[in-house]
Amino acid sequence: MIRDLLKIIINVCLTFFIGNLNFFVVFSYWLFFGESMTGTNIKRKVRLENKKKKMAALLDIAKLNEYDRAQKMKNAGKLEQTQLATLKPETEPSPKRIKTEESQNNQNQEEPVPEPPPLIGDFGPSGKPKLVGQELTDLKKMLREKTQYLRNLPQFRLRELGDNASLNVSINDRIPIFLSDLQHLILYSQIGVHSPYSPARWCALDKYSRLVNTNVLIVENISVYNFMSNECMFPFLSSTFEHKLEMITPASYNSDIVKDLSMVPLTGTHMRKLLNNFGTLETAVLKSDEIFDTVKNFFPIEQPEDDETSGRNGEIHPNDKFPRTQLLLSGWQMVEENFPLPIKGLMERKYQGYTLTKEKYKSVTPFSPMVAIDCEMCRTSTGELELTRISAVNEKQEVFYDTLVKPDNQIVDYLTKWSGINKKMMKDVTKKLKDVQNDLKKLLPDDAILIGQSLENDLHALKMMHPYIIDTSVIYNITGDRSRKTKLQTLAREFLQEKIQAGPAGHCSTEDSTACMKLVQLRLTKQLYFGDAVMGGVQNELRTYPEMGTSQYATSMLRQAVKVDKTVNVVGLDDIGLKYKFYVDKGQDVSVKNVTCSSEKSNKEVVAKFCASLGEHSLNIAHLRVAVSQLEGNNGRILKNVDKWVKEVYEKTSGSSLVVVLFGGQTEGNGVCFLKVKKEVR
Repeated sequence: MIRDLLKIIINVCLTFFIGNLNFFVVFSYWLFFGESMTGTNIKRKVRLENKKKKMAALLDIAKLNEYDRAQKMKNAGKLEQTQLATLKPETEPSPKRIKTEESQNNQNQEEPVPEPPPLIGDFGPSGKPKLVGQELTDLKKMLREKTQYLRNLPQFRLRELGDNASLNVSINDRIPIFLSDLQHLILYSQIGVHSPYSPARWCALDKYSRLVNTNVLIVENISVYNFMSNECMFPFLSSTFEHKLEMITPASYNSDIVKDLSMVPLTGTHMRKLLNNFGTLETAVLKSDEIFDTVKNFFPIEQPEDDETSGRNGEIHPNDKFPRTQLLLSGWQMVEENFPLPIKGLMERKYQGYTLTKEKYKSVTPFSPMVAIDCEMCRTSTGELELTRISAVNEKQEVFYDTLVKPDNQIVDYLTKWSGINKKMMKDVTKKLKDVQNDLKKLLPDDAILIGQSLENDLHALKMMHPYIIDTSVIYNITGDRSRKTKLQTLAREFLQEKIQAGPAGHCSTEDSTACMKLVQLRLTKQLYFGDAVMGGVQNELRTYPEMGTSQYATSMLRQAVKVDKTVNVVGLDDIGLKYKFYVDKGQDVSVKNVTCSSEKSNKEVVAKFCASLGEHSLNIAHLRVAVSQLEGNNGRILKNVDKWVKEVYEKTSGSSLVVVLFGGQTEGNGVCFLKVKKEVR
């Protein structure tokens, strides 16, 4: 039994050993002589073919991916068409599996496959194809040129104050810019660092010298409200101009766009130069064709004879420490303070019934007499305040005119607490406003300087206009804020140590006018900025324009723009072109080198002529006017025409240019300014 079991175990072991030995022998033989084994050779070839197919498929996929990527880059404008052609795969990958024998036959019949283009060569760490050889050198050169080109392009961007004026800001938080801001940008685009004022307050214009030209299209009477409520009527304007800013335009303060855009206030440097050449600014206005007196543009002021001014050049009144003319309000200040001014168009509307204090005026001098006036008003049945008393005081502080005035309408509120007028005082009064106007025309000298506290209110009550004004609420300021006026009662207490307007009977016009005269005379015995917290500490205040000279005198923007071999072309509707010409040559009808002003009869003709000459000048201005009546009711047609005109101007603009569109606004609505630097496409 045991012997039989041992035999079985021995047989099993022998069988296992011999079987493994055979396997080992076969395996060793295959390693050394496998190439000659027909079956094994076929399997290996099959595996190699499969690998080739996988590699071919992978290459096809890589080509397709690269081609798709290039197509996307092309759509984004980042790759040229010639590059795309090199990326397109030569053959489309077959969706079916090709038999091995057919693949071998095709490989034998095909011509040698050219080397793959560099863009589908090796891939870098980012997964993008590598460039090699001449292609890499050319690409680097192209990138350098492109980078240099982009760096040299003019760039426009807004600063914080500009962003605050954007139409994207809510109306409650929006702070409009001024027409003077746009004027500074236009000048800077032409003469750069030579410009008297910089637009850096609200924007930045880099590489201004690379601008081909600056094109400005002005359309009067369209307001920011007209634009925002009808934005769908301006598809091109809305989509093309990324910067849309609300602007306070002259229409809102009853001035004129042409005047405010054309006249640049004198800087301190320019003013000193004129004083050296002419002695006084008044003489410079008379003898120079470049200098304007902003007030004299409105009033009929006679030009004195040369010997009249030359005899007193540099002299001042014996009671004054500086010329009293330096306290006069400038034209801009009179506009800002709402003084009535004889502006064409407003005389027939807003200032209907107003009259000048004199038919003609003499030029003001440091010796011109000062007259202080004060008016008292009562409320009438119209709801308005009308004149009921006027007093006038001379430099001797004597009351030389004092009268009660009967209003044209019935008094409903005497306002005794403030006016000092009661029913008993007005019982037998017969003098009317017209009589007072005639009296003042006779009494006031031709070069009189009127003095008062917030004198614009008195002149509106008188319905009269006067060119020479000293306002105690402006020259005295103890708040440090120009927009906050100090009461006359406070000024008299602080500077004169007098108590006025304290009685129960109300204000007294003789008392108030006398106090105004005393305040001005006190100022003239001190220094120029005495009693002015705004200007007295100006040396410690950060100012936008450190060399500001005087805003009462100005020079022509268009003449400034051509000082560095630039050219200007202005095309306006009807009389607008003549207005621009006046602010170039002061009406002397002389040609100014490199400045052209012309007029056309219709807006369409203005745009056509403007577009035809855009490439010939460095500064181009087209000035259109839309009637207010056309904007009422169904105004879609005229607004679409404006958008079409903007498109024509923009498309005719060539090269890298600054394009400005200005809507001039209305009395009850601000304007809006659109800005864009159109860049040359390469």
